[in-house]
Amino acid sequence: MYKLLCLVLGAVFSIFFRWKVIGAENVPVTGGVIIAANHISLWDPPVVGAAIPRRIHFMAKEELFANRFFGWLISKLGAFPVKRGIADRTAIRTALTLLENGSVLGLFPEGTRSKNGILGAPEPGLAMLGVKAGVPVVPAAIIGTNKVFRDGQLLPQFKVIFGKPMILTRDNAGKDSLDIMSGKVMEEIGRLLTEEKENRAIK
Repeated sequence: MYKLLCLVLGAVFSIFFRWKVIGAENVPVTGGVIIAANHISLWDPPVVGAAIPRRIHFMAKEELFANRFFGWLISKLGAFPVKRGIADRTAIRTALTLLENGSVLGLFPEGTRSKNGILGAPEPGLAMLGVKAGVPVVPAAIIGTNKVFRDGQLLPQFKVIFGKPMILTRDNAGKDSLDIMSGKVMEEIGRLLTEEKENRAIK
């Protein structure tokens, strides 16, 4: 079901939103990896999920699982719940198990959608997961998904840009060091967003 849905979504995004994926080759084809992306719309998880051939397991706020059918559906598609605002140990264990088993984990480090499109600060946990599981983090920039029916745009272009994998070492993995590493991932996401904005301005 996952692969079929990705094919269908990819076709929909390509036809109606002139979908463009850049840097998909930066996502390792095997082994555990974290995809860390900015979060601006409910479109973001399917847009990122359909962008690469590997199955992505997303951490999703537990409120999304309140509806039994929708919760069942997104669970089948690889999502698992996380309680926001606290250190959810069950979600952390699930994430680490997935990464240690060689799966792809999708995270939105800001913890919630940005209402104005401006990149926010990361919640604790991004670097901790990367360091504990010993996996690379691939920063990703999502563009356009927050413009549907807004700012005079009916069908804006969707774009996903994957940056180079970032290796988070186990050295000095105290809290302050982890916060710094998470900040560096966010800086790279910001760089990808700024670079794309500048490229559009030149065109």
